[in-house]
Amino acid sequence: MNFLMDVWSFFQINILTKPAFFIGFIVLIGYLLLKRPIYEAFAGFIKATVGYLILNVAASGLVSNFRPILAGLKDRFNLSAAVIDPYFGQTAAQSAIENTGRSFSMMMVVLLVAFMCNILLVLFRKYTKVRTVFITGHIMVQQSSTALWLVLFAFPALQDIKIVIMLGLLLGTYWAVSANLTVEACQELTEGGGFAIGHQQMFGVWLTDKIAEKVGNKEKSIEDLEFPGFLSIFSDNVVATGILMMAFFGAIMVVLGPDLLHKIDTGFAKNQNFMFYIMEKSLNFAVYLSILQLGVRMFVAELTESFQGISNKILPGSMPAVDCAAVYGFGHPNAVTIGFLFGAVGQFIAIIGLVVFKSPVLIITGFVPVFFDNATFAVFANKKGGLRAAMIIPFVSGLIQVLGGAFAAYYFGLAKYGGWHGNFDFATVWPVVGVLMKNMQYVGVAISIIVLLAIPQIQYMKNKKGYFKIAEDYDAYMSEISEA
Repeated sequence: MNFLMDVWSFFQINILTKPAFFIGFIVLIGYLLLKRPIYEAFAGFIKATVGYLILNVAASGLVSNFRPILAGLKDRFNLSAAVIDPYFGQTAAQSAIENTGRSFSMMMVVLLVAFMCNILLVLFRKYTKVRTVFITGHIMVQQSSTALWLVLFAFPALQDIKIVIMLGLLLGTYWAVSANLTVEACQELTEGGGFAIGHQQMFGVWLTDKIAEKVGNKEKSIEDLEFPGFLSIFSDNVVATGILMMAFFGAIMVVLGPDLLHKIDTGFAKNQNFMFYIMEKSLNFAVYLSILQLGVRMFVAELTESFQGISNKILPGSMPAVDCAAVYGFGHPNAVTIGFLFGAVGQFIAIIGLVVFKSPVLIITGFVPVFFDNATFAVFANKKGGLRAAMIIPFVSGLIQVLGGAFAAYYFGLAKYGGWHGNFDFATVWPVVGVLMKNMQYVGVAISIIVLLAIPQIQYMKNKKGYFKIAEDYDAYMSEISEA
């Protein structure tokens, strides 16, 4: 048993929670199963790993560049508030768990049980109708942490082994089912890209795909915008992103002031002009966004092709569920910026509402939810509902993130530890699951799992003929639709 745990610990620390290597090894195995030459399989491993590392550099740069600025609002106005951000949420959950005398290391075993549950649901896809394997390791760690606290909050006296098994089944089912919800939307957006989303807003992606046509106009998409005169510079996404970020973050930085920014940002040199500092920080957004899109193109190309080997030989008909940033290269570059900006406006309005109505919990915007959730929604919304949908849906999402996050941080007792997860699914789906567990105990857990397992069954019933084909052979699926 100790040997098996050591093996799992090695895999978990060095591969599973390091998505660059995890995806790299999946590509390597996939190419070997396709009987490609070893040197070609190794080349695919390198390209996929490097591509994801490039994505990591860009994502980390975006977060580290702008999170201190948003968190600085807390210091500037002496606010006692919870930050809605998965990193803050993970830290808050860990503090709460350890404060009860429990070991946070349980999270590692929960992750193992949940991952195996996801694999089993795909293996028995004939019955479960699940087509996706969640492989975004760092997201799995974050969600395991927050979900572990929700179970301890609902079952404070439950033994560790029972917590691990119960939460592993619940979390693994959520990973499998929620990622599975994004298959159709991702295949249509990428025209058969061969991957789904495994992140923090999968229910939101599904909802966006369903309502975008109703709230927008597909004929007036971001791609069709023609700017007159000097506004034509906004047709270039780098220029548009740079200008909009200077206006948006520039205003926030002016409010914070140079004195506070010197304290919270070590990169702000004492002799650097404040306006040039604002320009540098704002334009870095365009830099990291361009880098991110480069990394996405590299690893998605290798993963899409190689996963056919795994899908054919090990997990028939399955698809990998990866980071939401993977879709950014398949939509108009300005959709990402528009989604972020309108999501931020929605969050700020909701925060003002919390202040006006004297909420017991005040929320500080976290960069990860406000950017990655809403940028993703805008990419999908623009595909089905054009510019209007790409503005409206992220704006409403911003409201939901703050209001749902405020409720969850208060109800689950994490406000006093300074954070909550914050992403869309953790402002909607998981608070409902947590409330059910707290008030209905084991019945609430059972209801949550049964409802989740029913979702792919409903999806299948609505499209029996094309349900599996859209994941296995998109071209054949589209050919059948066109003939019909």
